[in-house]
Amino acid sequence: MGTRSVSTDRPGHRLTHLDRRGRARMVDVGGKRVTVREAVARGEVAMSPQTLRVIIAGAARKGDVLGVAQVAGIAAAKRTWELIPLCHPIPLTGVSVILTPDPQASRVRIEARVRTVGRTGAEMEALVAVATAGLTVYDMLKAVERGIQIEHLRLVRKSGGKSGTYVRRETPAHPQRGRARRR
Repeated sequence: MGTRSVSTDRPGHRLTHLDRRGRARMVDVGGKRVTVREAVARGEVAMSPQTLRVIIAGAARKGDVLGVAQVAGIAAAKRTWELIPLCHPIPLTGVSVILTPDPQASRVRIEARVRTVGRTGAEMEALVAVATAGLTVYDMLKAVERGIQIEHLRLVRKSGGKSGTYVRRETPAHPQRGRARRR
């Protein structure tokens, strides 16, 4: 393999998961400071109004769609390092996954919040939690509607570590919503 120089959208930064020859590697975080870190990710599951009514009524044949998806998202966050090849196993201190039906938009909004005290962040754990919760909603409702879509998976905030805090500006198409009750 030849030498590759791959830069990011941040001037002066290079992709840390590539060595000088462009080969994948797991970053050595041993020299980084231990800090409190938190990541918040969001996504949405779009469906027909009829399918959303099945969720809200608790009438899905497979059971409590939102409850099962919530637990699946939490479990997935804990196993992210097994799913994403270059992720570190990190000690999670907290994971919450909130699924909120939005009848006006005919979708379920998902938010995951992951916390850790460590040398690397929890962004991937939050993203995997949202993705898995969305996939679980699809799995539990695919007999009702095959056209369900998982959309707009994104990191909305991260804090801690050397790079500090990142906050995504939400667009009008993806407004921040009020919080649903935490389970």
